Amino acid sequence: MTDEQKKYLIELLENDMPIPEDMKYVLFPTLKEEYELVYAGKMRKEDLLANEDGTFPLPLQKDRVYKEVKSENRTDDWRNLIVFGDNLQFLKTIYENKDPLVKDKIKGKVKLIYIDPPFATQDEFSSKTGAKAYNDKKQGAEFLEFLRRRLILAREILADDGSIYVHMDEKMGHYVKVILDEVFGKNNFQREIIWRIGWISGYKSKANNWIRNHDVIYYYSKNNNNFIFNKGYIPYPDNYVRRDGKKPTGIGMPIEDTWNCSELDDLNSIQIMSFSTEKTGYPTQKNENLLARIIKASTNPGDIVFDFFGGSGTTMAVAEKLNRRWIMCDLGKLSYFTMQKRLLNIADSNNLINGEKYGKEPKPFMSCKLGMYDLKETLSMEWEKYKNFVSQLFEIKMEKNIINGVEFDGYKSRYPVKIFNYNKYKDTKIDITYLKNLSSSLGRSAPKEIYIISPATRVSFLADYEEINDTRFYFLNVPYEMILELHKVPFVKFRQPKSIQNINEIEEMKGFQFIDKPIVSCKLIESNDMVQFIIDEFKR
Repeated sequence: MTDEQKKYLIELLENDMPIPEDMKYVLFPTLKEEYELVYAGKMRKEDLLANEDGTFPLPLQKDRVYKEVKSENRTDDWRNLIVFGDNLQFLKTIYENKDPLVKDKIKGKVKLIYIDPPFATQDEFSSKTGAKAYNDKKQGAEFLEFLRRRLILAREILADDGSIYVHMDEKMGHYVKVILDEVFGKNNFQREIIWRIGWISGYKSKANNWIRNHDVIYYYSKNNNNFIFNKGYIPYPDNYVRRDGKKPTGIGMPIEDTWNCSELDDLNSIQIMSFSTEKTGYPTQKNENLLARIIKASTNPGDIVFDFFGGSGTTMAVAEKLNRRWIMCDLGKLSYFTMQKRLLNIADSNNLINGEKYGKEPKPFMSCKLGMYDLKETLSMEWEKYKNFVSQLFEIKMEKNIINGVEFDGYKSRYPVKIFNYNKYKDTKIDITYLKNLSSSLGRSAPKEIYIISPATRVSFLADYEEINDTRFYFLNVPYEMILELHKVPFVKFRQPKSIQNINEIEEMKGFQFIDKPIVSCKLIESNDMVQFIIDEFKR
C-alpha cells in the first residue's frame, strides 16, 4: 500500500466515510498461488461465500414425499432429495446450513460429488474467424467462472474424507483442471481418468483427423492423506493366461485410470442402447455402470452422494441400487420430472450385477423446489401496493368484474384476472381442488381463459397452465427475483441469448417466468408402439 493510499484511507475513516469498493483488494489482498488461471470476472472466494455475487441461499419448499413408510420405531429422518432450482443457490443453502430440510444433514457429510456439467463446446468452437474467436474466449471465461463458483462451494460441503469427480471432454477440460488445482489444491489431485466412450462408428471414422473417442474425468480428494477409496478389480476372462502360459490366481486385474469398452473391461460405451432399461431419452445421459464404478470406489453403503447437474438422474439411480443416500439438483423441468419418473420405475430397470430386474421399490425420497420464499416475511407489504405492482409486472388492466358471482380484479388480453390474496387465504394453495371449485362456481359462464396471479410458493403446478373442463387457467407466478427487487435487495439480472446462434451459450442458471404466456395448441396421438406429440399452433 502506498503512502498516498494510506493517507486517503485514514482521511475516510476519520470523517466516517465509506471505503470505496476498489480499495477492498488493497486492504485485503488475495494471496496468489504458485500459478493460477487469470480471466475477466474472476471473483475472490471470500466474496463468493459472502454472497457478493448477488446470488443468495434460498429456502427449500417440500413438494412431495414418495414411498414414505411410517413407523414408530424410525429414528432416521433422512430422505433422499431431488431439488428443482439453481444449483448455485442450492449449494449456498447447504453451505449456510440453516434451512430445516438440510440443517446439519449435508454440510461436511457428503462423501462423493460427481458432476457432468455442460462442456461449453459451442462457445469455444462455433466459429473460426478472428473476431468471433475473441468473443468465444470471453464466453469461455464466463463458463469457467460459472463452474469455479460451484466448485468452491462443493469443496466446502464435502466431508473431510470426501472426493469429487468432474466429467469433461477435450474442449475445456485442461482449463477446468487448472481451476480444480486452485480450488482443491494440486496435491489433492488423484487421477485423470480416460474413458473410452465407444466403438468407432462409420460417422466418426469420416473425420479427417485422429478419431476422438474419449472423455476425461478429473478425480480429486478433499484431503490427500484421508479419503475413501475401495480398489476395484476386473475379473480375469475365462481364456486369460499369464505370459508363462499359466492361469492367474487372485480376484482379477486392478482397474487402471484408462477405462475401456473392450473385451477385458466391460464398461459400456457412452451410447445407451435403445432397448436398455436405462434409456430415458434425456440428452447427455451417462451409463449406470460408469457411475457404479465411481460410487463403489469412493463411498461405502449409507454414504451421501451428491450430483448438482442432475440431468437424467443416473447418479441417483445407481446410488439407490448401491444402498447409498443421495441428493440431486437441476434447474430444468425435464430433468426434474425425468428423475422422479426414473426412480418411481426403478424396480423395472436392470440391476448392476447380471442384467436381471432390480425388483425393489425406491427408499423414501422427497422432491423440493428452491427459491420459495416466506410470504409472511417477504411479502409484508400493503395489499393495494402489491396489487399495483403485479398489475404492472404482468400488464393487467385493473378493472373489477364479476362472473356468475365470482369476483375478478382485471383483464389481460380481454380475459379475466384474479390476484390471489395470499394474506387472506393463508392456508390455501392453488391446486386442483381450488381450480375445480372455481370452475364449478363459474359454471357455464366460465370464459375460455383465466389468469391467476400468485407467489410461486402458493402454486402447486410446475406447468404454466392447467385445463379444467373448457377453461385454461394460466398461472402468473411472481418470480423470486422480483420479490427481491421489491425489498431493494440486489439480484442477478436475467440474460437471454441475443441471436439464434447464441442459444447454447453458458449463462448463470436462473429460473424465469414469461410475462405473456405463450398460447399453445397441441395433441397427443398414440398408435401401437409410437407416440406423437404434435403442436398445431404456437402464438407469442
